[in-house]
Amino acid sequence: MLWRMGSLPVPRTRLIGRATELTHVAGLVHRSSRLVTLTGVGGVGKTRLAQAVAEAVQGQFRDGAWFVELSPLRHGALVAHVIAETLPLADQTTRPMIDVVAEYLAERETLLVLDTCEHLADACALAAEVLLRAAPGLRILATSRRPLNLVGEEMVVLDPLPVPEEGDLLGGEEDAVALLAERAAEAVPGFTVTDTNRPELVRLCRRLEGLPLAIELAAARLRELSMTELAEKLEDRFGVLGNDREAVPDADPPWHQALRTAIGWSHQLCAPGERLLWARLSVFAGSFDAETARQVCADEWLPVDKLLGLLDGLVEKSILTWQPTGDGERYGMLDTIREFGSHWLRALGEEDLLRCRHLDYYLALAQRGDSAWLGPDQYAWCGRLAAELDNVRAALEFSLDRPRGQAAMELAGALWFFWHCCGFAREGLHYLERALALDTEPSRARARALWVCSLVLSTLGDGRTAEARATEGADMAKHLGDTQAADLARAMVALAVVISGDTQRAKVLALPLFDGHRCEGGLAYPVLASALFLGHAHTLEQEIEEAVAVLEHLRDDCERYGEVWMRAYAEYLLARAELSRGHNTAAQHRGQAVLEVKQRLNDRLGVAMCLDVIAAATAAAGLGERAARLLGMAQQLWDTLGRPQLGLPDWVAARERCETQARTAIGDRSYEAAYQAGRAVPWEAGMAYARSH
Repeated sequence: MLWRMGSLPVPRTRLIGRATELTHVAGLVHRSSRLVTLTGVGGVGKTRLAQAVAEAVQGQFRDGAWFVELSPLRHGALVAHVIAETLPLADQTTRPMIDVVAEYLAERETLLVLDTCEHLADACALAAEVLLRAAPGLRILATSRRPLNLVGEEMVVLDPLPVPEEGDLLGGEEDAVALLAERAAEAVPGFTVTDTNRPELVRLCRRLEGLPLAIELAAARLRELSMTELAEKLEDRFGVLGNDREAVPDADPPWHQALRTAIGWSHQLCAPGERLLWARLSVFAGSFDAETARQVCADEWLPVDKLLGLLDGLVEKSILTWQPTGDGERYGMLDTIREFGSHWLRALGEEDLLRCRHLDYYLALAQRGDSAWLGPDQYAWCGRLAAELDNVRAALEFSLDRPRGQAAMELAGALWFFWHCCGFAREGLHYLERALALDTEPSRARARALWVCSLVLSTLGDGRTAEARATEGADMAKHLGDTQAADLARAMVALAVVISGDTQRAKVLALPLFDGHRCEGGLAYPVLASALFLGHAHTLEQEIEEAVAVLEHLRDDCERYGEVWMRAYAEYLLARAELSRGHNTAAQHRGQAVLEVKQRLNDRLGVAMCLDVIAAATAAAGLGERAARLLGMAQQLWDTLGRPQLGLPDWVAARERCETQARTAIGDRSYEAAYQAGRAVPWEAGMAYARSH
């Protein structure tokens, strides 16, 4: 959902203890320190405390608290992109993303939580320095195993939970014991602390040195062991694993002894198939579902029919987390657990094999989405790729770091629909340009990546570079005999020309591709795109009847096949045509229908465009207060997009006419009050208002 005042995740468990640390860190963040870094060993609870601190202080920040999860990210160049995607920000220009984020935050009072920075410490430090310099109202709370080493950084070292003093086996009020008791009750329903088992709880917590993750891993064993057996067996394992560096092969990071022993013991107590699956699942970034795990991890050593049972076993042992979602069940793995699995995967000699399988799976997924996009399942594909974004990034990074054929260009090109249609144009450009720079030889994959790059550049307003990329792609595709890629590239030339404002030339380029053709054998993007650009050019030149004929043709083709994304753009331009005809009610109804589609596809540019057209229809009908509120809501979004009305003179003029009509209807003072109310309205309420009649 767009535009909440913050994006704090809902914790899976309640915070136990940490009252002193919570008060101390919250005070630093709110009152005295602009950059606070929580450090400590893996598994000590840095992320959970940071979540609690952000929740406690978010009401003190006018523009909210935003949680930026960096653990799945494997390349520092994307830190600013991930921050931007977390914020309600969708800049539609080609400026450096860190500059865009800095400009957005400059006048705001915001808390950013940068979670898990250690593997990207230099990139995080650079981003933090730039943003803090640009935004006086910004505070940053970072979690990292090592400091960011910036001037003014307040470092808070998080220690393990308190445990009873040595010899105090009847203690039990300490936080570590409370955590173990609660996790034991989750593992064994009905478990309670008694005078009989209390000494074993205390002994276990002392042996695990109060480290929360180690305690949670140990508690998961209570499903098959009594507390006494657990304490005794863990004591034995410390004698073996506590001094055995092979417990974590090629150990890096520096493992805390208690955690190393707890993880190593959990690993040894797993069945052989579970250990192998644990290692192989470490190639996933973020979450994954069971079917993806089967596709990437299963083979003769891990039969397909055993995978679901092995996944359930790893969940029971707290190696995996289980995450029900609206689209099905997904699994996740804590960073420390994933690192352990990665070390074992490397020791097994399977790292390259599994990363190649992972890449192949996501390339095939992107290609299926490409083939199916122009059809009835666009919402599902948008949701699927959004859920898999962390893994898509990991696959792209692997294909760029270790080139294998043309996989990087193929994957970045196949994802055109996700970059362009689902709100990830800036990130798409990042990967497309890296892939194109990696392999400059003429090929079908390069020709395709060129037209996709042109599409994204046009979306971001760089018509000149977009035209150059598309022209290169068209020439290359023609030389290679790839007719489809050549048509797509020529359509992108037409789009680039429209964006640049040369409507006459755009019509000349688009008409041969359209040429009255209907997609009887299925929808073809070059035809749909050329129809849209042709209709747009006619609309800009006030050739309304010609525009309506082309756009209704496009709409009917899309409707026949259940396609909603391109149809919505046709309806949007038809709404503008209705405005030109003076049909205000029809324009408003079309705009409202498009608004719902654009919301569901996370197309923030499309939402802003729809709000403008609904506001224009409302103002033309004499409803000045409603029009002013809608303009304020639209401006709330245009502020995050970089270029209001995409800089198109006709759209800017239409917006100015709308404002003038609204001011005339209700007066300047009433207009300003309604406009500011719309600009400040919560997003969900604003969208409901815009869709109402």
